[in-house]
Amino acid sequence: MSQHFDLLVIGGGSGGLATARRAARHGARTAVVEYDRLGGTCVNRGCVPKKIMWYAAALGHALDDSSDYGFDLTVGGHDWSTLVDAREAYIERLNGIYARNLAADGVEHIVGRAEFVDDRTIAVDGEHYRADHFVIAVGGEPLVPAITGAELGVTSDGFFELRERPPRVAVVGAGYIAVEIAGMLRGLGSDVTLTLRRDSVLRDFDADLQQVLMETLAAEGIQIATGFTPQRLERADDGLRLVPTEGSARDEFDAVIWAIGRRPKTANLGLERAGVTVDDRGYIPVDAWQNTNVGHIHALGDVCGQAELTPVAIAAGRHLAERLYGGRADARLDYENIPSVVFSHPPLGTVGLTEAKARATHGDDAVRVYRTRFTPMYHALTAHKTPTVMKLVCLGAEERVVGCHLFGHSVDEMLQGFAVAVRMGATKADFDATVAIHPTSAEELVTLSG
Repeated sequence: MSQHFDLLVIGGGSGGLATARRAARHGARTAVVEYDRLGGTCVNRGCVPKKIMWYAAALGHALDDSSDYGFDLTVGGHDWSTLVDAREAYIERLNGIYARNLAADGVEHIVGRAEFVDDRTIAVDGEHYRADHFVIAVGGEPLVPAITGAELGVTSDGFFELRERPPRVAVVGAGYIAVEIAGMLRGLGSDVTLTLRRDSVLRDFDADLQQVLMETLAAEGIQIATGFTPQRLERADDGLRLVPTEGSARDEFDAVIWAIGRRPKTANLGLERAGVTVDDRGYIPVDAWQNTNVGHIHALGDVCGQAELTPVAIAAGRHLAERLYGGRADARLDYENIPSVVFSHPPLGTVGLTEAKARATHGDDAVRVYRTRFTPMYHALTAHKTPTVMKLVCLGAEERVVGCHLFGHSVDEMLQGFAVAVRMGATKADFDATVAIHPTSAEELVTLSG
């Protein structure tokens, strides 16, 4: 005999857990099905371990700069295994916190892999469970290229399983995962080559940010190979050799990391038996209310292929729970003006329209751009320097700020407040009327001149 729930959430990542807990707090009988550790990619193989590694690399940069501030330090090296052990212990604590939070909210945790039997029933290890509503929040997984020898490399998942720091690394990819991993490894002492199929990283970001990031990656000692499409990966006399479709091979790597994108984990869910459609890449299309083509089956997070960010999945899930069980019939996530940060060294942050998108959408005459480039005060005494770039994209006679793009020290922390301003429709005059905080880099955003 099958158990019955008001809501069954398939996937114990950030979005799924947020949905389940909010629904349960409104009185819904709720369960989460997850075969892996709670927390999903973000906690176990993504945002959280990535940020810890980023902090470690940032400390490495700070140690290099410290002598310019008068410190007489002798650094004996870095113990990668100590960092990894501490990082994994922290993640294990988070796994436990998630489990306790589910229990505290009365959410049942079903361990195993879910598969639809029909549109009202799932099976988990032979047990059947029925529900009035389902949420599919199974996330995604890294892609591996379909080339000879691809198995010799690792994905971002494999990167977090490394027990030793590889001295010589090739990172294949141009997205934020590739950029972040390359920067972490370089900051901790590896020789890094970043291979790009085209001529730039982060091609969906504003052009000014692409340019300054490319300059900074090179200045940090990361070798960048543009126009490089891997044909095969093979063993060489002293490591691994990466052979492109055209041009010279790159060889003698200790590790090759594939960071070429991700795909949704929708295979083997039995979606066809539930009547849920997917697109040609396996993503589940949803409407503005997170509904699939089957009215009582919903999907959110990376499995939908839209704004694949952890806070987006959390917000979408909480809004969905409010709509279904909290009496808020109009609750849904607004996907406009979602801020995001790339944890390069230094970091990069963006919210709103790029200059190119604004001009393409509204015309050149409607757009005015304000920008600045400077050396932040942190580098007043250091021999090694990185630039800061800030850019506002404004629209119309009132100069409403529709894009804010930042690169430099601490922009990851300052962007959140400016994202609120952009979302509220602030104008350039509103920015100008705000008293600056001195001396900071952030003050440049409220003192920009044409």
